Amino acid sequence: MIYVDGKKYSWTAVRAPSLKREGEPVYGEPITLFNGVDLKGWKAMGENQWKVEDGVLRSLKSGANLVSEQTFTDFKLHIEFRYSKGSNSGVYLRGRYEVQIEDDKGLDPGVGYLGAIYGFLPPSEMVAKNPGEWQSYDITLRGRMVTVVGNNKTIIYNQEIPGITGGAIDSKEGEPGPIMMQGDHGPIDYRNIIITPIE
Repeated sequence: MIYVDGKKYSWTAVRAPSLKREGEPVYGEPITLFNGVDLKGWKAMGENQWKVEDGVLRSLKSGANLVSEQTFTDFKLHIEFRYSKGSNSGVYLRGRYEVQIEDDKGLDPGVGYLGAIYGFLPPSEMVAKNPGEWQSYDITLRGRMVTVVGNNKTIIYNQEIPGITGGAIDSKEGEPGPIMMQGDHGPIDYRNIIITPIE
């Protein structure tokens, strides 16, 4: 391709895998990804601003995203979060598909708001609480099919994610990937991060 600056660039592409799964899911043992004490098992993608206070994983200002050292294929993820007024974050499944976190209480649901698979799948309803309140996601990802339970309400049910979200760590959709928390859009807190692999 020839870019707007006149330079030529070569690129290649591969067809995205279908990621279809057969049969009923078999769940493994739950894994606690955040120990509530330190950042063991996590790494910042850049200069680290994340810290642990009173059992809470905190990013007090915009900075690096945080990525789990373990990678996963299919799983159920429980994660709790708390944002400041006007703040924005997200949880990336396999590091590739963002479930949006944003201060959106009172807004109509949309593909860029809380509970959405960012850019692709809107939630069925807006379940955002007030800034400063703890909230939760229970997310099941199997192949490309995702279910999102936000604050104990099912807001996306077994929908297909068509591709990677902007900000994804890579486009290798057929490979396992980490859990990534977005830390570059404002203050955010996390706790009780538990993942149950699907075998």
